Amino acid sequence: MKKLLFLLLLACSSLSASAQKFVLVDMEYILKNVPAYERANEQLTQVSKKWQAEVEALNSEAQSLYKNYQSEAVFLSQEEKTRREEAIITKEKEASELKRKYFGTEGELFKKRESLMAPIQDEIYNAIKDICDQKGYSLVLDRASDAGIIFASPKIDISNEVLLKLGYAN
Repeated sequence: MKKLLFLLLLACSSLSASAQKFVLVDMEYILKNVPAYERANEQLTQVSKKWQAEVEALNSEAQSLYKNYQSEAVFLSQEEKTRREEAIITKEKEASELKRKYFGTEGELFKKRESLMAPIQDEIYNAIKDICDQKGYSLVLDRASDAGIIFASPKIDISNEVLLKLGYAN
């Protein structure tokens, strides 16, 4: 429905202002050709693996505590059972909180991604804006996004021009 509305709006605006120029960019293609983006992705992958290992270590500790508890439960007093159950629950909560801290919606990975990607995205946006200002383009669509583009002429794709403006000639 959104796609249809978008296409209808696009068609209406093009009829009322036929002098406007539309172009496409392929953000996936652009990002793939920006070395800083690849380095940032690699850095995020390494940090993510490190943090995931920390979370898994805590989960393993909780599992180990639980297995030990199960095998020794028949020999334990009620107070010792309660103490061990609380220790298991505490370890599981610790793992859960660490996972949320690192990978939650406002977690460390999100913040790290923002700090690494924002400058790259800003640079690309500014390059696109400069090209649009110079050549009088009114609208830029991202070919890589799900915007409902069925066909687009390669003649209106300025992705290589954006890369050239960024200093990454192709």
